[in-house]
Amino acid sequence: MVRGKTEMKRIENATSRQVTFSKRRNGLLKKAFELSVLCDAEVALIIFSPRGKLYEFSSSSSIPKTVERYQKRIQDLGSNHKRNDNSQQSKDETYGLARKIEHLEISTRKMMGEGLDASSIEELQQLENQLDRSLMKIRAKKYQLLREEIEKLKEKERNLVAENKMLMEKCEMGGRGIVARTSSSTTTEEVDIDDNEMEVVTDLFIGPPETRHSKKFPPPN
Repeated sequence: MVRGKTEMKRIENATSRQVTFSKRRNGLLKKAFELSVLCDAEVALIIFSPRGKLYEFSSSSSIPKTVERYQKRIQDLGSNHKRNDNSQQSKDETYGLARKIEHLEISTRKMMGEGLDASSIEELQQLENQLDRSLMKIRAKKYQLLREEIEKLKEKERNLVAENKMLMEKCEMGGRGIVARTSSSTTTEEVDIDDNEMEVVTDLFIGPPETRHSKKFPPPN
């Protein structure tokens, strides 16, 4: 008798579903055992019934040991996969950078007037426009720096003028003080000379001291 092909969908009848579960569970456990014995493979099988009952099989000492080995293997595979992805990403980035460097070197040579033989008219026109824009930016920056330098020089000039003015004022004040002290000294000397001249007396006495009489000379004719 040929058995018909079983349709893969949930069995609605509870009794039929339980009978099918028991048969297939036993068959799966038997297959797991045969695989571990015939192929010397480490097999771990965990089954939960619709009611939550646990059925398990392990060819090793325990299922947790096999599960731990499985988790460790998954971590190693994930790390290797990540390293492979990083390596490929690094290769792509390196290739992209190399292409950009090559393009920049070609553009630099063209701007210097080299390697223009294979350039078309459109490329030469674009290169000329780019050079014009670059030249305008360079000139604008140069004029800006010149204006800033001129402003610095003007500021320095103003500071020097102010400092020179301050020094001239100090010199004028110092000159006035010297003139005043010189005038005061000259006046004092003149007064001293007049006093000395006033104290000079020219008298002539003849005879003994007790009968001394002053002799006055007549004024000259």
